[in-house]
Amino acid sequence: MAHSSTLSYCAEEVRRSDRDRFLMTLFAPSEHREALFVLYAFNIEISKTREVVSEAMLGAIRLQWWRDAVDTLYSDVPLRKHAVIEALDPFVMAHQLSRTHFDRLIDGRLVDLEEVPHQTLASLIDYADATSGALVRLSMEVLGGTKSDAAIEVAHKVGVAWALGGIARALPSLLQRGRVVLPEELLARHRVDRRSMLNLKPSEELNAAIGELVATAREHIQDARELRREIPKSLVPAVLPAVLTDSYLNRLERAGYNVFDESIRKPVGLATARLAYRAVIGRY
Repeated sequence: MAHSSTLSYCAEEVRRSDRDRFLMTLFAPSEHREALFVLYAFNIEISKTREVVSEAMLGAIRLQWWRDAVDTLYSDVPLRKHAVIEALDPFVMAHQLSRTHFDRLIDGRLVDLEEVPHQTLASLIDYADATSGALVRLSMEVLGGTKSDAAIEVAHKVGVAWALGGIARALPSLLQRGRVVLPEELLARHRVDRRSMLNLKPSEELNAAIGELVATAREHIQDARELRREIPKSLVPAVLPAVLTDSYLNRLERAGYNVFDESIRKPVGLATARLAYRAVIGRY
Protein backbone atom coordinates (compact mmCIF):
# COMPACT_ATOMS: atom_id res chain seq x y z
CA MET A 1 0.00 0.00 0.00
CA ALA A 2 1.26 3.46 -0.86
CA HIS A 3 2.78 5.40 1.97
CA SER A 4 0.77 8.53 2.69
CA SER A 5 3.72 10.79 1.83
CA THR A 6 3.50 9.59 -1.78
CA LEU A 7 -0.25 10.17 -2.10
CA SER A 8 -1.78 13.05 -4.03
CA TYR A 9 -4.00 15.58 -2.27
CA CYS A 10 -7.14 13.75 -3.44
CA ALA A 11 -5.87 10.28 -2.53
CA GLU A 12 -4.95 11.53 0.95
CA GLU A 13 -8.44 13.02 1.39
CA VAL A 14 -10.02 9.68 0.45
CA ARG A 15 -7.65 7.75 2.73
CA ARG A 16 -8.67 10.02 5.62
CA SER A 17 -12.39 10.36 5.01
CA ASP A 18 -13.54 7.35 2.98
CA ARG A 19 -11.42 4.40 4.04
CA ASP A 20 -13.54 1.79 2.25
CA ARG A 21 -13.32 3.45 -1.15
CA PHE A 22 -9.61 4.07 -0.60
CA LEU A 23 -9.10 0.33 -0.11
CA MET A 24 -11.24 -0.56 -3.11
CA THR A 25 -9.31 1.81 -5.37
CA LEU A 26 -6.07 -0.06 -4.61
CA PHE A 27 -7.51 -2.96 -6.64
CA ALA A 28 -8.09 -0.87 -9.76
CA PRO A 29 -5.39 -0.81 -12.46
CA SER A 30 -2.64 1.61 -11.39
CA GLU A 31 -3.23 3.90 -14.39
CA HIS A 32 -6.83 4.52 -13.28
CA ARG A 33 -6.35 4.91 -9.53
CA GLU A 34 -5.73 8.64 -9.48
CA ALA A 35 -8.87 9.37 -11.52
CA LEU A 36 -10.90 7.31 -9.04
CA PHE A 37 -9.32 9.06 -6.06
CA VAL A 38 -10.25 12.42 -7.61
CA LEU A 39 -13.88 11.33 -8.14
CA TYR A 40 -14.12 10.09 -4.56
CA ALA A 41 -12.54 13.31 -3.24
CA PHE A 42 -15.20 15.26 -5.19
CA ASN A 43 -17.86 13.08 -3.55
CA ILE A 44 -16.41 13.80 -0.08
CA GLU A 45 -16.54 17.56 -0.73
CA ILE A 46 -20.20 17.61 -1.67
CA SER A 47 -21.36 14.92 0.78
CA LYS A 48 -20.17 16.88 3.83
CA THR A 49 -22.27 19.95 2.89
CA ARG A 50 -25.03 19.34 5.44
CA GLU A 51 -22.45 18.96 8.23
CA VAL A 52 -20.41 22.09 7.44
CA VAL A 53 -23.22 24.64 7.09
CA SER A 54 -25.41 26.15 9.77
CA GLU A 55 -28.51 26.54 7.59
CA ALA A 56 -30.02 25.03 4.45
CA MET A 57 -29.64 28.20 2.36
CA LEU A 58 -25.87 28.20 2.93
CA GLY A 59 -25.76 24.55 1.92
CA ALA A 60 -27.64 25.31 -1.29
CA ILE A 61 -25.17 28.12 -2.07
CA ARG A 62 -22.23 25.78 -1.42
CA LEU A 63 -23.66 23.09 -3.70
CA GLN A 64 -24.38 25.69 -6.39
CA TRP A 65 -20.69 26.68 -6.19
CA TRP A 66 -19.78 23.05 -6.90
CA ARG A 67 -22.30 22.86 -9.76
CA ASP A 68 -20.76 26.00 -11.28
CA ALA A 69 -17.30 24.52 -10.72
CA VAL A 70 -18.32 21.39 -12.65
CA ASP A 71 -19.62 23.73 -15.38
CA THR A 72 -16.11 25.07 -15.82
CA LEU A 73 -14.89 21.51 -16.56
CA TYR A 74 -17.27 21.30 -19.54
CA SER A 75 -16.88 24.82 -20.95
CA ASP A 76 -14.20 27.26 -22.06
CA VAL A 77 -14.42 29.49 -18.99
CA PRO A 78 -11.49 29.40 -16.53
CA LEU A 79 -11.51 26.56 -14.01
CA ARG A 80 -12.75 27.26 -10.51
CA LYS A 81 -9.84 27.42 -8.10
CA HIS A 82 -10.06 24.28 -6.02
CA ALA A 83 -7.60 21.41 -5.72
CA VAL A 84 -10.28 18.81 -6.52
CA ILE A 85 -11.65 20.65 -9.57
CA GLU A 86 -8.15 21.24 -10.92
CA ALA A 87 -7.32 17.55 -10.40
CA LEU A 88 -10.58 16.50 -12.07
CA ASP A 89 -10.04 18.59 -15.20
CA PRO A 90 -7.78 16.25 -17.25
CA PHE A 91 -9.87 13.18 -16.43
CA VAL A 92 -13.20 14.62 -17.62
CA MET A 93 -11.97 14.69 -21.20
CA ALA A 94 -9.72 11.62 -21.00
CA HIS A 95 -12.58 9.39 -19.83
CA GLN A 96 -15.49 11.30 -21.38
CA LEU A 97 -17.09 11.57 -17.94
CA SER A 98 -20.83 12.26 -18.15
CA ARG A 99 -21.91 15.64 -16.91
CA THR A 100 -25.30 14.23 -15.89
CA HIS A 101 -23.72 11.96 -13.25
CA PHE A 102 -22.08 14.95 -11.53
CA ASP A 103 -25.41 16.80 -11.57
CA ARG A 104 -27.14 13.78 -10.08
CA LEU A 105 -24.60 13.58 -7.26
CA ILE A 106 -25.15 17.25 -6.43
CA ASP A 107 -28.95 16.91 -6.67
CA GLY A 108 -28.73 14.05 -4.17
CA ARG A 109 -26.89 16.28 -1.70
CA LEU A 110 -29.56 18.98 -2.04
CA VAL A 111 -31.97 16.40 -0.60
CA ASP A 112 -29.74 16.26 2.52
CA LEU A 113 -30.64 19.90 3.16
CA GLU A 114 -34.40 19.31 3.14
CA GLU A 115 -36.19 19.02 6.47
CA VAL A 116 -38.98 16.94 4.93
CA PRO A 117 -38.25 13.22 5.46
CA HIS A 118 -38.57 10.63 2.70
CA GLN A 119 -42.16 9.47 2.47
CA THR A 120 -41.57 6.17 0.68
CA LEU A 121 -38.92 3.49 0.36
CA ALA A 122 -38.87 4.27 -3.38
CA SER A 123 -37.87 7.87 -2.55
CA LEU A 124 -35.03 6.65 -0.31
CA ILE A 125 -33.85 4.28 -3.08
CA ASP A 126 -33.83 7.19 -5.54
CA TYR A 127 -31.74 9.22 -3.07
CA ALA A 128 -29.37 6.25 -2.66
CA ASP A 129 -28.95 6.04 -6.42
CA ALA A 130 -28.28 9.79 -6.69
CA THR A 131 -25.66 9.84 -3.92
CA SER A 132 -24.04 6.48 -4.61
CA GLY A 133 -25.19 4.91 -7.89
CA ALA A 134 -24.08 7.98 -9.87
CA LEU A 135 -20.62 7.65 -8.34
CA VAL A 136 -20.40 3.98 -9.38
CA ARG A 137 -21.40 4.99 -12.93
CA LEU A 138 -18.62 7.61 -13.02
CA SER A 139 -16.15 5.02 -11.68
CA MET A 140 -17.18 2.64 -14.45
CA GLU A 141 -16.56 5.38 -17.03
CA VAL A 142 -13.03 5.77 -15.69
CA LEU A 143 -12.48 2.01 -15.98
CA GLY A 144 -13.77 1.71 -19.51
CA GLY A 145 -17.33 2.83 -19.82
CA THR A 146 -20.95 2.13 -18.87
CA LYS A 147 -22.12 1.65 -22.44
CA SER A 148 -24.30 -1.40 -21.82
CA ASP A 149 -27.70 -1.44 -20.13
CA ALA A 150 -26.39 -4.23 -17.88
CA ALA A 151 -23.50 -2.09 -16.60
CA ILE A 152 -25.83 0.84 -15.90
CA GLU A 153 -28.23 -1.48 -14.04
CA VAL A 154 -25.42 -3.06 -11.99
CA ALA A 155 -24.08 0.40 -11.08
CA HIS A 156 -27.56 1.38 -9.89
CA LYS A 157 -28.11 -1.81 -7.88
CA VAL A 158 -24.66 -1.84 -6.21
CA GLY A 159 -24.81 1.90 -5.51
CA VAL A 160 -28.21 1.63 -3.85
CA ALA A 161 -27.21 -1.39 -1.73
CA TRP A 162 -24.03 0.39 -0.57
CA ALA A 163 -25.96 3.54 0.37
CA LEU A 164 -28.74 1.69 2.22
CA GLY A 165 -26.18 -0.24 4.27
CA GLY A 166 -24.36 3.02 4.98
CA ILE A 167 -27.58 4.72 6.11
CA ALA A 168 -28.29 1.89 8.56
CA ARG A 169 -24.77 2.09 10.01
CA ALA A 170 -24.86 5.89 10.27
CA LEU A 171 -28.35 6.01 11.78
CA PRO A 172 -27.33 6.69 15.41
CA SER A 173 -25.22 9.72 14.49
CA LEU A 174 -27.92 10.99 12.11
CA LEU A 175 -30.59 10.63 14.81
CA GLN A 176 -28.33 12.43 17.29
CA ARG A 177 -28.48 15.40 14.94
CA GLY A 178 -32.26 15.08 14.71
CA ARG A 179 -32.21 13.65 11.20
CA VAL A 180 -34.79 10.98 10.47
CA VAL A 181 -33.67 9.45 7.18
CA LEU A 182 -35.79 6.31 7.29
CA PRO A 183 -38.92 6.79 5.14
CA GLU A 184 -42.26 7.47 6.79
CA GLU A 185 -43.73 4.43 5.01
CA LEU A 186 -41.20 2.13 6.69
CA LEU A 187 -41.65 3.68 10.14
CA ALA A 188 -45.44 3.44 9.88
CA ARG A 189 -45.40 -0.16 8.61
CA HIS A 190 -43.34 -1.30 11.60
CA ARG A 191 -45.01 1.09 14.09
CA VAL A 192 -41.70 2.68 15.10
CA ASP A 193 -42.00 5.18 17.96
CA ARG A 194 -40.31 8.29 16.58
CA ARG A 195 -39.61 9.82 19.97
CA SER A 196 -37.83 6.78 21.40
CA MET A 197 -35.90 6.42 18.13
CA LEU A 198 -34.76 10.07 18.34
CA ASN A 199 -33.79 9.40 21.97
CA LEU A 200 -31.53 6.63 20.63
CA LYS A 201 -33.47 3.85 22.32
CA PRO A 202 -33.36 0.43 20.64
CA SER A 203 -36.72 -1.22 19.97
CA GLU A 204 -38.07 -4.34 18.28
CA GLU A 205 -40.05 -2.12 15.93
CA LEU A 206 -36.98 -0.19 14.78
CA ASN A 207 -35.05 -3.47 14.39
CA ALA A 208 -37.85 -4.74 12.14
CA ALA A 209 -37.70 -1.59 9.99
CA ILE A 210 -33.91 -1.96 9.66
CA GLY A 211 -34.43 -5.64 8.81
CA GLU A 212 -36.59 -4.57 5.87
CA LEU A 213 -33.96 -2.03 4.79
CA VAL A 214 -31.26 -4.73 4.92
CA ALA A 215 -33.47 -7.13 2.92
CA THR A 216 -33.93 -4.42 0.28
CA ALA A 217 -30.16 -3.89 0.09
CA ARG A 218 -29.61 -7.65 -0.25
CA GLU A 219 -32.14 -7.85 -3.11
CA HIS A 220 -30.23 -5.13 -4.94
CA ILE A 221 -26.93 -7.00 -4.55
CA GLN A 222 -28.57 -10.23 -5.71
CA ASP A 223 -30.00 -8.49 -8.80
CA ALA A 224 -26.56 -7.02 -9.57
CA ARG A 225 -24.91 -10.45 -9.30
CA GLU A 226 -27.42 -12.01 -11.66
CA LEU A 227 -25.98 -9.71 -14.35
CA ARG A 228 -22.41 -10.68 -13.53
CA ARG A 229 -21.70 -12.44 -16.82
CA GLU A 230 -22.63 -9.30 -18.74
CA ILE A 231 -20.10 -7.12 -16.90
CA PRO A 232 -16.54 -6.97 -18.28
CA LYS A 233 -13.89 -7.82 -15.70
CA SER A 234 -12.38 -4.36 -16.23
CA LEU A 235 -15.41 -2.78 -14.49
CA VAL A 236 -15.26 -4.97 -11.37
CA PRO A 237 -13.21 -2.48 -9.28
CA ALA A 238 -16.14 -0.03 -9.56
CA VAL A 239 -18.58 -2.55 -8.07
CA LEU A 240 -16.41 -3.89 -5.23
CA PRO A 241 -18.68 -1.99 -2.78
CA ALA A 242 -20.95 -5.06 -3.16
CA VAL A 243 -18.29 -7.15 -1.37
CA LEU A 244 -18.01 -4.86 1.66
CA THR A 245 -21.78 -4.25 1.72
CA ASP A 246 -22.24 -8.01 2.22
CA SER A 247 -19.98 -7.89 5.29
CA TYR A 248 -21.78 -4.87 6.77
CA LEU A 249 -25.23 -6.39 6.19
CA ASN A 250 -24.10 -9.66 7.80
CA ARG A 251 -23.03 -7.70 10.86
CA LEU A 252 -26.37 -5.94 11.09
CA GLU A 253 -28.07 -9.32 10.85
CA ARG A 254 -25.87 -10.77 13.62
CA ALA A 255 -26.69 -7.75 15.79
CA GLY A 256 -30.40 -8.48 15.37
CA TYR A 257 -30.68 -5.32 13.22
CA ASN A 258 -29.97 -3.19 16.28
CA VAL A 259 -28.26 -0.13 14.77
CA PHE A 260 -27.05 0.95 18.21
CA ASP A 261 -24.82 -2.12 18.49
CA GLU A 262 -21.26 -0.79 18.18
CA SER A 263 -20.02 -3.89 16.32
CA ILE A 264 -21.67 -2.72 13.09
CA ARG A 265 -19.45 0.35 12.81
CA LYS A 266 -16.06 -1.35 13.16
CA PRO A 267 -13.95 -1.63 9.99
CA VAL A 268 -14.40 -4.91 8.16
CA GLY A 269 -11.79 -7.41 9.33
CA LEU A 270 -9.82 -8.96 6.48
CA ALA A 271 -11.38 -6.36 4.15
CA THR A 272 -8.20 -6.10 2.11
CA ALA A 273 -7.91 -9.85 1.66
CA ARG A 274 -11.58 -10.17 0.76
CA LEU A 275 -11.39 -7.38 -1.80
CA ALA A 276 -8.12 -8.71 -3.23
CA TYR A 277 -9.59 -12.17 -3.75
CA ARG A 278 -12.72 -10.83 -5.47
CA ALA A 279 -10.72 -8.38 -7.59
CA VAL A 280 -8.38 -11.16 -8.75
CA ILE A 281 -11.17 -13.55 -9.73
CA GLY A 282 -13.20 -10.69 -11.20
CA ARG A 283 -16.28 -11.38 -9.05
CA TYR A 284 -18.31 -8.90 -7.04
